[in-house]
Amino acid sequence: MNTAEIAQRFLDYFQKKNHTIVPSASLVTDDPALLFTVAGMVPFIPYLSGVVPPPYPRAADVQKCIRTNDIEEVGKTPRHGTFFQMLGNWSFGDYFKEDAIRYAWELLTTPDAEGGLGFDPDDLWVTVYEEDDEARDLWLKLSTLPDERIQRLGKDTNYWSTGLPGPAGPCSEIFFDRGPAYGIDGGPATDDDRYVEIWNLVFMQYEITNVRSKYDFDIVGELPAKNIDTGMGLERIAFIKQGVDNMYETDQVRPVLDLAAKLAGKSYGAESHEDDVRLRIVADHVRSSLMLLADGVTPSNEGRGYILRRIMRRAIRSMRLLGVDGPTFPELFAASRDAMKGSYPEVETDYARLSAYAIAEEQTFLRTLAAGSAILDQSVADAKSGGATTLPGSEAFLLHDTYGFPIDLTLEIAEEAGLAVDRGAFDTLMQEQRTRAKADARSRKGALADQSVYREFRALGETVFTGYTDLQTESKVLGILVDGRSTDRASQGQIAEVVLAETALYAESGGQVADKGVIVGPGYELEVLDVQRPVPGLISHTVEVTTGEVSIDAPATTVVDALNRHSAQQAHSATHLVHAAIRDTLGKTATQTGSLNRAGYMRFDFSWGAALSPETRTEIEEIANNAVRDNLEVTTRVLSLDEAKAAGAMALFGEKYGDTVRMVDIGGPWSRELCGGTHVARSAEIGLVNLVCEQSVGASNRRVEALVGLDAFRDLAAERAIVSQLTTSLKTPREQLTTRIAELAASLKAAEKKIAAFEARALSDRLPQLVESATSGGTVRVVAQSLGEGAAADDVRTLALQVRDRLGSDAAVVALGTVAGDRATVVVVTNEAARERGLAAGALAKAAAGVLGGGGGGRPDVAQGGGTDASALPQALEGIVADVRAITA
Repeated sequence: MNTAEIAQRFLDYFQKKNHTIVPSASLVTDDPALLFTVAGMVPFIPYLSGVVPPPYPRAADVQKCIRTNDIEEVGKTPRHGTFFQMLGNWSFGDYFKEDAIRYAWELLTTPDAEGGLGFDPDDLWVTVYEEDDEARDLWLKLSTLPDERIQRLGKDTNYWSTGLPGPAGPCSEIFFDRGPAYGIDGGPATDDDRYVEIWNLVFMQYEITNVRSKYDFDIVGELPAKNIDTGMGLERIAFIKQGVDNMYETDQVRPVLDLAAKLAGKSYGAESHEDDVRLRIVADHVRSSLMLLADGVTPSNEGRGYILRRIMRRAIRSMRLLGVDGPTFPELFAASRDAMKGSYPEVETDYARLSAYAIAEEQTFLRTLAAGSAILDQSVADAKSGGATTLPGSEAFLLHDTYGFPIDLTLEIAEEAGLAVDRGAFDTLMQEQRTRAKADARSRKGALADQSVYREFRALGETVFTGYTDLQTESKVLGILVDGRSTDRASQGQIAEVVLAETALYAESGGQVADKGVIVGPGYELEVLDVQRPVPGLISHTVEVTTGEVSIDAPATTVVDALNRHSAQQAHSATHLVHAAIRDTLGKTATQTGSLNRAGYMRFDFSWGAALSPETRTEIEEIANNAVRDNLEVTTRVLSLDEAKAAGAMALFGEKYGDTVRMVDIGGPWSRELCGGTHVARSAEIGLVNLVCEQSVGASNRRVEALVGLDAFRDLAAERAIVSQLTTSLKTPREQLTTRIAELAASLKAAEKKIAAFEARALSDRLPQLVESATSGGTVRVVAQSLGEGAAADDVRTLALQVRDRLGSDAAVVALGTVAGDRATVVVVTNEAARERGLAAGALAKAAAGVLGGGGGGRPDVAQGGGTDASALPQALEGIVADVRAITA
């Protein structure tokens, strides 16, 4: 039974039980405390917590999930995967324990031929919370399980909570016994890999408070509406039903594993355990990366993009450890696409975009590995020449943190060179970094108001947004929050969140920033600082009370800053024009990956692998402005998501859409996107689009920035003023300015070259005097002099090497300094005889740089340092002489 069939049987079963079948939410969650959808329940949290009224009493779904907290275990156990799919059935105050247990047992044990999953009841075990007699009795009543195969366990395994105040409850887990070949007898209580958890039934029935830990809290009482939250691991069911040992060998993962083995010339299962683990890592991480890319995540150095980059680079690193140094992603990702497209057609229809990111990331990382290897080779050479046997942990951490160079590769290369790595220091630095990251995550999470505070406001209904047609709306105050807590009033000078029944103020979304404006009522005025949607369907206004006092139930009128709104509308509509122009120019694979629109400015990110030529930028700008000139009509329609897609509307990656969407057309189908933002009525209202910047924002991702409307005109006017000044000062017509400036630049370059030659010759003329100035530093001859101001560092280095060569084979150290402005530079060189006496140029330059208030270092034979205290140059040079004498005394 393949994985897709298992999922379909699950959905078919629960559809017959009157469950609404809900499509999988994106891997990119709306929950601000999470980077990804880490569990099947995440999309349903607003309903389970009671913050948002559920749109259906019962539901079932197959939810895509990503977890990286156990990433080091991937490939080592049969059940740890980065990407996985959770089958879930949900009840929101509808059925409870009895039906949840009945449904689970019936689906699991109904024969394959009758539409069930065909598990033998003799292979199943169940655990319940140790105090949940009701669940135990229901299992005895509804199943054929004997009492000894129903085990009672404690809170640490069979009690569910988020670790925060709110809903909680006991759970019951169902396990499959893989048989004595996989471990000892005794059931799930043994915590042995023999027993695989396949389904968890959570009975969400209590409200908890005073949470001291995930398993230590006070139960306030029963929830007014008891919920069912279940999760069955699709991959776990698949590897059991397919008769294989782990999830990596199932039909959606094994093709990538086999191809990786073929590319590496390995035989999976027949050689070393380490190679098998690496092959499983590749199979898992390639699939996980493909699914993240399909949901709009792109590789970057922060947030979700960093996680994706880490997963992809772990796959590349594993292939390298398997002996493959060249690119493999073009083949591996195609294999994963073919394995997953039956369940997720988008990985095939959008494969050109997805593979472009994957291939570019692999190419980038292979270059990183090459560059990192060169840096590491130099560090190894420096360590060995200095007589060290250990590479500092700080250097290994720098390679890892700055260059993305894996620590295991550092260990491998260092070992080949006969060096150890100070792993303790490396691990300490890594732990410090993790601690900072966790503290940052906690602060972000702690900074968020508990979403339960919005429950009572959301229960009153959705906030009505009137801003598409009105700039002023009368309403009333439904709720006030100060410091994240509900209160009945806010006074002058306080910052508060205000929830209204209706509002004309636009809440930030879809790349468009929130409106500016005020909220006024009897005896008070509020300046609007921000407008957000903290939970689905609810709009919250962050305000400063500038006059009087606002209270619950007070009349309120929202007043939008009309000029700011119009400028924002110009920018948002311009973004749609630029998107259409880019697709016209570059093709349909150039799709939006992000945007920002505010009054007078737009930023647009899109998938593309190369810089745009000036001619292409001009063409895009011209197409967009031609659309402005043509005064195209801007229309909006509200329709079903399926209807909008059938009409050709662009659904943007990373955006969440409900069953009903708003489609914005500019010029009919020429620009047709799903968009909840505000727009001009006709394109001529945009005024002008001026592309001012185009740059890279990651592999296969470009960004254009434009000024719009009056801001665009002002920028062009400023450029016109600059051109006017240049034509006047250079006495050159505008049409000849570029030629004239190029001539002046060429003349300046030639003059600078001549000056540099004169300065180099002047320095060279000082060679005899410098050689004669050599003094004795113990048993070593030392030249330590300042060359004054203006000498180029390269010329100083050349002169220092010439002086060293003139001093002959006796031990010699040359240190020459120069000043440029407030900054001093010192170049230090040593000959072989000096290095044999323990004198390393890098150490001497670093010490001198410290005196100058800066840093430095380099090779034992040639090094450089500098700092911002130019007045200390004489002391720095004297310090070098003193160091030489001390070392050779």
